[in-house]
Amino acid sequence: MAGVNKAIILGRLGSDPEVRTLPSGGKVVNFSIATSENYTNRNGEKVEQTEWHRIELWETLANVAEQYLKKGDMAYVEGRIRTEKWTDQNGQERYTQKIRGTALQLVGGRSNAVEENESVSSYGNNSSGGGYAPKSAPVPTPPPIEMAGNSGDDLPF
Repeated sequence: MAGVNKAIILGRLGSDPEVRTLPSGGKVVNFSIATSENYTNRNGEKVEQTEWHRIELWETLANVAEQYLKKGDMAYVEGRIRTEKWTDQNGQERYTQKIRGTALQLVGGRSNAVEENESVSSYGNNSSGGGYAPKSAPVPTPPPIEMAGNSGDDLPF
């Protein structure tokens, strides 16, 4: 049976990315992202509930995260949920869930680490080959469409 395993997270980093270099020279980066939900409980009190998500990025995405992300930054991550099984010091089997990122987008202002003539906004492992996507110029808002000779009163809806 086929299925879909896709996670989309938009939140703030809880710490600087932890970088590990593999014997092959590749990199793996781990960090946590916090997402929050605000609601009013039965007593009329406003409540903020925060969830923490472990993120793991490999190779090119790891390089981008290492260079541009830091604690408190807002980031958008797409990926797959992975469950890892491990044994703790007491011999107990434990499970950890993380999101293995397949796309990363930096959200908000540019980091001080970005050069003036450089613009990195996103990177994804997609079928088109991925790569850095330059920030595009803002798209102007088109003027409202006005129908000549029509006050809107004779529209059928």
